[in-house]
Amino acid sequence: MNKTYQKDYKKRHLEIQKILSERFGGRGIQTYFENDELTVILSKSILLKVLNFLKDDKVFQFKQLIDLCGVDYPNRTDRFEIVYHLLSINLNQRIRIKLSVNDGDTVPSIVSLYDAANWYEREVWDLYGVIFTDHPDLRRILTDYGFEGHPLRKDFPLSGFVQVKYDDAEKRVVNEKVNLVQDFRRFDFESPWEGPDYEENNKNLENK
Repeated sequence: MNKTYQKDYKKRHLEIQKILSERFGGRGIQTYFENDELTVILSKSILLKVLNFLKDDKVFQFKQLIDLCGVDYPNRTDRFEIVYHLLSINLNQRIRIKLSVNDGDTVPSIVSLYDAANWYEREVWDLYGVIFTDHPDLRRILTDYGFEGHPLRKDFPLSGFVQVKYDDAEKRVVNEKVNLVQDFRRFDFESPWEGPDYEENNKNLENK
Protein backbone atom coordinates (compact mmCIF):
# COMPACT_ATOMS: atom_id res chain seq x y z
CA MET A 1 0.00 0.00 0.00
CA ASN A 2 1.72 3.20 -1.17
CA LYS A 3 1.58 6.36 0.93
CA THR A 4 -0.92 8.18 -1.30
CA TYR A 5 -3.34 5.24 -1.34
CA GLN A 6 -2.85 4.67 2.38
CA LYS A 7 -3.70 8.31 3.08
CA ASP A 8 -6.83 8.13 0.93
CA TYR A 9 -7.78 4.79 2.50
CA LYS A 10 -7.63 6.28 5.98
CA LYS A 11 -9.50 9.38 4.85
CA ARG A 12 -12.35 7.28 3.47
CA HIS A 13 -12.49 5.23 6.67
CA LEU A 14 -12.77 8.38 8.75
CA GLU A 15 -15.51 9.62 6.43
CA ILE A 16 -17.43 6.35 6.79
CA GLN A 17 -16.94 6.51 10.56
CA LYS A 18 -18.34 10.04 10.69
CA ILE A 19 -21.38 9.29 8.52
CA LEU A 20 -22.29 6.14 10.47
CA SER A 21 -21.96 7.99 13.79
CA GLU A 22 -24.16 10.84 12.53
CA ARG A 23 -26.79 8.55 11.01
CA PHE A 24 -27.01 5.83 13.68
CA GLY A 25 -25.20 7.39 16.66
CA GLY A 26 -28.17 7.43 19.01
CA ARG A 27 -29.27 3.89 18.17
CA GLY A 28 -26.60 1.69 19.69
CA ILE A 29 -23.57 2.01 17.42
CA GLN A 30 -19.89 2.57 18.20
CA THR A 31 -16.93 2.95 15.85
CA TYR A 32 -13.17 2.92 16.27
CA PHE A 33 -10.24 3.20 13.90
CA GLU A 34 -7.09 1.22 14.72
CA ASN A 35 -4.20 -0.18 12.66
CA ASP A 36 -5.70 1.34 9.49
CA GLU A 37 -8.89 -0.67 10.04
CA LEU A 38 -12.38 0.58 10.79
CA THR A 39 -14.50 -1.50 13.15
CA VAL A 40 -18.17 -0.83 13.77
CA ILE A 41 -19.84 -2.28 16.89
CA LEU A 42 -23.62 -2.26 16.84
CA SER A 43 -26.72 -3.83 18.33
CA LYS A 44 -28.60 -6.51 16.44
CA SER A 45 -31.70 -4.27 16.27
CA ILE A 46 -30.03 -2.06 13.64
CA LEU A 47 -27.87 -4.70 11.94
CA LEU A 48 -29.95 -4.95 8.78
CA LYS A 49 -30.39 -1.18 8.49
CA VAL A 50 -26.64 -0.49 8.81
CA LEU A 51 -25.62 -3.24 6.38
CA ASN A 52 -28.29 -2.19 3.91
CA PHE A 53 -27.02 1.39 4.09
CA LEU A 54 -23.38 0.37 3.57
CA LYS A 55 -24.32 -1.88 0.66
CA ASP A 56 -26.65 0.45 -1.25
CA ASP A 57 -25.07 3.84 -0.57
CA LYS A 58 -23.79 5.10 -3.94
CA VAL A 59 -20.53 6.35 -2.38
CA PHE A 60 -19.57 3.31 -0.29
CA GLN A 61 -21.08 0.29 -2.13
CA PHE A 62 -19.97 -2.46 0.28
CA LYS A 63 -21.61 -5.04 -1.95
CA GLN A 64 -19.48 -8.07 -1.11
CA LEU A 65 -19.54 -10.10 2.09
CA ILE A 66 -16.01 -11.47 2.53
CA ASP A 67 -16.57 -13.37 5.76
CA LEU A 68 -18.97 -13.95 8.62
CA CYS A 69 -17.70 -15.76 11.69
CA GLY A 70 -18.29 -16.27 15.40
CA VAL A 71 -16.09 -15.83 18.49
CA ASP A 72 -16.73 -17.32 21.92
CA TYR A 73 -15.98 -15.37 25.11
CA PRO A 74 -17.39 -17.61 27.89
CA ASN A 75 -16.74 -15.09 30.69
CA ARG A 76 -18.73 -12.30 29.03
CA THR A 77 -22.40 -11.64 29.69
CA ASP A 78 -22.91 -11.46 25.93
CA ARG A 79 -20.91 -14.57 25.27
CA PHE A 80 -20.80 -14.69 21.47
CA GLU A 81 -19.46 -12.12 19.04
CA ILE A 82 -20.63 -12.21 15.42
CA VAL A 83 -18.16 -10.59 13.01
CA TYR A 84 -18.90 -9.45 9.44
CA HIS A 85 -16.23 -8.37 6.93
CA LEU A 86 -17.44 -6.31 3.98
CA LEU A 87 -15.62 -5.25 0.82
CA SER A 88 -16.30 -2.30 -1.45
CA ILE A 89 -14.82 -3.19 -4.83
CA ASN A 90 -15.58 0.31 -6.02
CA LEU A 91 -13.39 1.87 -3.30
CA ASN A 92 -11.09 -1.13 -2.70
CA GLN A 93 -12.06 -0.67 0.95
CA ARG A 94 -12.81 -3.10 3.76
CA ILE A 95 -14.85 -2.66 6.92
CA ARG A 96 -15.52 -4.86 9.96
CA ILE A 97 -18.91 -5.07 11.69
CA LYS A 98 -19.35 -6.66 15.13
CA LEU A 99 -22.27 -7.46 17.39
CA SER A 100 -22.49 -9.40 20.66
CA VAL A 101 -25.25 -11.76 21.81
CA ASN A 102 -25.82 -13.96 24.83
CA ASP A 103 -26.16 -17.73 24.69
CA GLY A 104 -29.67 -18.46 23.44
CA ASP A 105 -30.20 -15.07 21.78
CA THR A 106 -31.02 -14.90 18.09
CA VAL A 107 -29.45 -12.79 15.34
CA PRO A 108 -31.23 -11.51 12.21
CA SER A 109 -30.13 -13.35 9.07
CA ILE A 110 -28.55 -11.19 6.36
CA VAL A 111 -29.13 -13.69 3.54
CA SER A 112 -31.63 -11.23 2.04
CA LEU A 113 -28.74 -8.76 1.61
CA TYR A 114 -25.81 -11.09 0.87
CA ASP A 115 -26.33 -14.53 -0.67
CA ALA A 116 -22.92 -15.65 0.65
CA ALA A 117 -24.26 -15.36 4.21
CA ASN A 118 -26.30 -18.53 3.69
CA TRP A 119 -23.43 -20.95 4.29
CA TYR A 120 -21.56 -18.63 6.67
CA GLU A 121 -24.56 -18.43 9.02
CA ARG A 122 -25.03 -22.18 8.86
CA GLU A 123 -21.38 -22.57 9.86
CA VAL A 124 -21.77 -20.23 12.86
CA TRP A 125 -24.92 -22.10 13.93
CA ASP A 126 -23.18 -25.45 13.56
CA LEU A 127 -19.98 -24.54 15.42
CA TYR A 128 -21.30 -22.07 18.04
CA GLY A 129 -25.04 -22.66 18.29
CA VAL A 130 -26.08 -19.10 17.44
CA ILE A 131 -29.51 -19.06 15.76
CA PHE A 132 -30.17 -16.77 12.79
CA THR A 133 -33.82 -15.82 12.39
CA ASP A 134 -35.38 -15.88 8.91
CA HIS A 135 -32.55 -18.01 7.53
CA PRO A 136 -33.91 -20.08 4.61
CA ASP A 137 -32.23 -23.37 5.62
CA LEU A 138 -30.51 -23.24 9.00
CA ARG A 139 -28.98 -26.68 9.53
CA ARG A 140 -25.56 -28.14 10.24
CA ILE A 141 -22.95 -27.84 7.52
CA LEU A 142 -19.64 -29.24 8.87
CA THR A 143 -20.64 -31.81 11.49
CA ASP A 144 -22.53 -35.05 10.90
CA TYR A 145 -26.26 -35.73 11.25
CA GLY A 146 -27.26 -36.07 14.90
CA PHE A 147 -24.05 -34.42 16.15
CA GLU A 148 -24.33 -33.35 19.78
CA GLY A 149 -23.17 -29.87 20.82
CA HIS A 150 -21.26 -27.12 19.02
CA PRO A 151 -17.52 -27.89 18.70
CA LEU A 152 -16.03 -24.36 18.66
CA ARG A 153 -17.52 -23.40 22.01
CA LYS A 154 -14.75 -23.05 24.58
CA ASP A 155 -16.51 -25.46 26.97
CA PHE A 156 -16.85 -28.20 24.35
CA PRO A 157 -14.64 -31.20 25.32
CA LEU A 158 -11.69 -31.84 23.00
CA SER A 159 -12.69 -35.48 22.69
CA GLY A 160 -16.32 -34.66 21.90
CA PHE A 161 -19.29 -36.61 23.23
CA VAL A 162 -19.58 -39.30 20.55
CA GLN A 163 -16.99 -41.31 18.64
CA VAL A 164 -17.33 -43.26 15.40
CA LYS A 165 -15.74 -46.68 15.05
CA TYR A 166 -16.04 -49.88 13.05
CA ASP A 167 -17.73 -52.64 15.03
CA ASP A 168 -16.22 -55.95 13.95
CA ALA A 169 -19.08 -57.94 15.50
CA GLU A 170 -21.81 -55.99 13.73
CA LYS A 171 -19.68 -55.50 10.59
CA ARG A 172 -20.63 -51.83 10.32
CA VAL A 173 -19.68 -48.34 11.48
CA VAL A 174 -21.35 -47.38 14.76
CA ASN A 175 -21.61 -44.29 16.97
CA GLU A 176 -20.91 -44.64 20.67
CA LYS A 177 -20.35 -42.33 23.62
CA VAL A 178 -16.74 -41.38 24.33
CA ASN A 179 -15.31 -43.25 27.29
CA LEU A 180 -12.03 -41.77 28.54
CA VAL A 181 -9.95 -44.40 30.28
CA GLN A 182 -7.46 -43.52 33.02
CA ASP A 183 -4.42 -44.11 30.81
CA PHE A 184 -5.68 -41.60 28.30
CA ARG A 185 -6.32 -38.93 30.92
CA ARG A 186 -2.76 -39.37 32.21
CA PHE A 187 -1.25 -39.43 28.73
CA ASP A 188 2.42 -38.45 28.62
CA PHE A 189 3.88 -37.24 25.32
CA GLU A 190 7.27 -38.68 26.29
CA SER A 191 5.84 -42.22 26.46
CA PRO A 192 3.12 -42.31 23.80
CA TRP A 193 2.38 -46.04 23.96
CA GLU A 194 1.27 -46.22 27.59
CA GLY A 195 0.31 -44.04 30.52
CA PRO A 196 3.22 -42.80 32.66
CA ASP A 197 3.90 -44.49 35.97
CA TYR A 198 4.62 -41.51 38.21
CA GLU A 199 4.82 -43.61 41.40
CA GLU A 200 7.56 -45.80 39.91
CA ASN A 201 9.45 -42.73 38.71
CA ASN A 202 9.28 -41.20 42.18
CA LYS A 203 10.67 -44.37 43.75
CA ASN A 204 13.60 -44.35 41.33
CA LEU A 205 14.37 -40.73 42.23
CA GLU A 206 14.25 -41.53 45.95
CA ASN A 207 16.66 -44.45 45.51
CA LYS A 208 19.14 -42.15 43.76
